[in-house]
Amino acid sequence: MVAQEFSVDLDKPLVFQVGHLGEAYEEWVHQPIVSREGPRFFENDFMESLTRTVWWAIPSIWLPVVCYCVLKSARMGHALPEIALMVVGGVFVWTLLEYTLHRFLFHIKTKSYWGNTVHYLLHGCHHKHPMDGLRLVFPPAAAAILLVPFWNMVSLFATPSITPALFGGGLLGYVMYDCTHYYLHHGQPANDVPKNLKKYHMNHHFRVQDKGFGITSALWDRVFGTLPPSKMAKKM
Repeated sequence: MVAQEFSVDLDKPLVFQVGHLGEAYEEWVHQPIVSREGPRFFENDFMESLTRTVWWAIPSIWLPVVCYCVLKSARMGHALPEIALMVVGGVFVWTLLEYTLHRFLFHIKTKSYWGNTVHYLLHGCHHKHPMDGLRLVFPPAAAAILLVPFWNMVSLFATPSITPALFGGGLLGYVMYDCTHYYLHHGQPANDVPKNLKKYHMNHHFRVQDKGFGITSALWDRVFGTLPPSKMAKKM
């Protein structure tokens, strides 16, 4: 007997379907459906609500946390220039983390049922439905959970007075990343810098999906040799 290929029904909740694609998942998820209306993920309404986030929730929730962290280091005796250096350092570290997560975790190849399912929730849904405006930014509930190990990691390498501002800088980098990412998909930039950044990211979605992992900049793509072919040609 020859097993029939599994076909995803886009009119039904997707999350628990995509795992059945097996090895075909990789090809399926990188065939984008360009529509502002996103698919349904879960049958359960509460679970479904957790997957949808308006973009402005990110700065509204996390910027006050950034300010609190920066003020905490300031109250511990650090001068403004020191605080500024810590925050900039945190933002810089975030840019590397942004690249690393996108390249090695978000673009990991899967073929098992649960591997496909988790990947779809994490990043595959964004490549399948790149214009879904309510699933472009990371849900705050999930981000809050991930911030705990991130704080612990920073505290391993920094003193108690430096940790809050450094952590705040990393969190600020994340806010900048998520807002930039949303703008690249739904904004209409008029200036050259954001216009080129939008082209760079759309190239990652629709032409060369295994290159161009930077969102806020192409810095780490240049460092690690993952620039798209056209950019490599210009570089040479």
